[in-house]
Amino acid sequence: MPLTPRAVSSLVVVLVAVYSLPCLGQSRPDTLFLSIEGAVERALGVSPEVAEIVAKRRFSEARYDYARANRFLTEFNVTTAHALVPGIENPNATPTDELYLDPEVRNDWGSLRMFNQFEVSVLQPIWTWGEVSKSISAAKSGIAVDEAAVDRKASEVALRTTELFYDLQLTVALERLTDEAGEIVARAKREINRLLDEGADDVDDADLFQVLITEETFNRQVTEVIEKRATATAAVSRQLFVDDSTTVAAAGPLELLAFSLDSLSYYQALAIEHRPILQQAIAGLRAQSALVEVERSHLYPKVAVGAGYRFSHAPGRFRIPNPYVSDRLRGQSARVGIGLRQNLNILQTRGKIRQAEAQLDQISSQQSAARQLVLFEVEEAYRNVVIREAAAEAQTNALRISREWLQTETINFDLDIGDTENLVRAVQTNLTLRAEQYQAIRDYNVSVVRLLSASGILLESLQSGTLVGIPNE
Repeated sequence: MPLTPRAVSSLVVVLVAVYSLPCLGQSRPDTLFLSIEGAVERALGVSPEVAEIVAKRRFSEARYDYARANRFLTEFNVTTAHALVPGIENPNATPTDELYLDPEVRNDWGSLRMFNQFEVSVLQPIWTWGEVSKSISAAKSGIAVDEAAVDRKASEVALRTTELFYDLQLTVALERLTDEAGEIVARAKREINRLLDEGADDVDDADLFQVLITEETFNRQVTEVIEKRATATAAVSRQLFVDDSTTVAAAGPLELLAFSLDSLSYYQALAIEHRPILQQAIAGLRAQSALVEVERSHLYPKVAVGAGYRFSHAPGRFRIPNPYVSDRLRGQSARVGIGLRQNLNILQTRGKIRQAEAQLDQISSQQSAARQLVLFEVEEAYRNVVIREAAAEAQTNALRISREWLQTETINFDLDIGDTENLVRAVQTNLTLRAEQYQAIRDYNVSVVRLLSASGILLESLQSGTLVGIPNE
């Protein structure tokens, strides 16, 4: 259809604006197509951020095992000693059981012997005023803290990956629109050249120069968009740790999520139950409460059973049967008994108790603050979904109206009763609204996943496959 040069110039300007919309992604020879669930699964599997927290959780698990091991034989030591010792000089041939009565018996340093000693000692606590049990409880709660930290970081990675995925889908949609708009630009340029060749009265070289200048502006914008897309694509590849020779592409088109918004109180209740940051605070509060009890237990005496056995041997030395006299280089002994152990640093102990209680108050305050923050984040995300939903609906209605307008102008033009300027404006409006609709769909989908993330159920929703799109008309 013929277009006037003024209409062509304005149309090219609009198309430049359409090309300038934010895009992500750049085609490469090798492309890895992933669904949104596959992209998130891969991101979680290779994320060093998640791996770092998982390593910390393993440390907490080892600390828990250590605390449990302290329930039995908290002290279990084996000591050996080895040395050269003198023999016995017995000039009077005194019997071995009377050597200690002979004043002339001496150490014979000219005849050294090998001395060996083996000693075992054990200590088993019986009553510790909760020190052992509370230490185990604190260590177990520490595992819960780190498990919640893993979930929190995984949710952050999933949200970031999901947003990038929708950006990639937006790119595909805008690229299709760009191809269509490029054809219109080329056709408009050919139309101006045809009118100049036919010597149309309302066309001159100035119109052609204006279109050529606008085309160069368009080319500059295209180059800028390509570079931005390349940078963003690199970010996606780094997020998924994809090889440099491969790029990631969305397996499906950009579609509006089939999401039914519930009440604000519903999502806030979900957040209170599922948000990892609150689970961290609750587990941290339990752990610190147990540590306070551990510090308090040091004020009281601990009851324990102890046992020990020692065996010493050196050739040429003799065991003395007298209970009051013995040779420390030859003999054996055993002991078993019950006893108390009391820490007498009372002032220092009370200071540690106050420190632990202060930390408990701090964590309690952090928990209260985190709860209020979570409720606000859910409300903010909820209201943003309402806004984006209304915007997407309005954009859809506007696009439907523009299609009706374009259809009407096209029919009128085919019947030679239409106006070229009106047809151009209809094309301009339709292209712009289509680009804006894609952006509105992307913004709505992102607002939904942010609400699910704020409610603590994003990963659950992805794993259950409930994030399903509605095919575009």
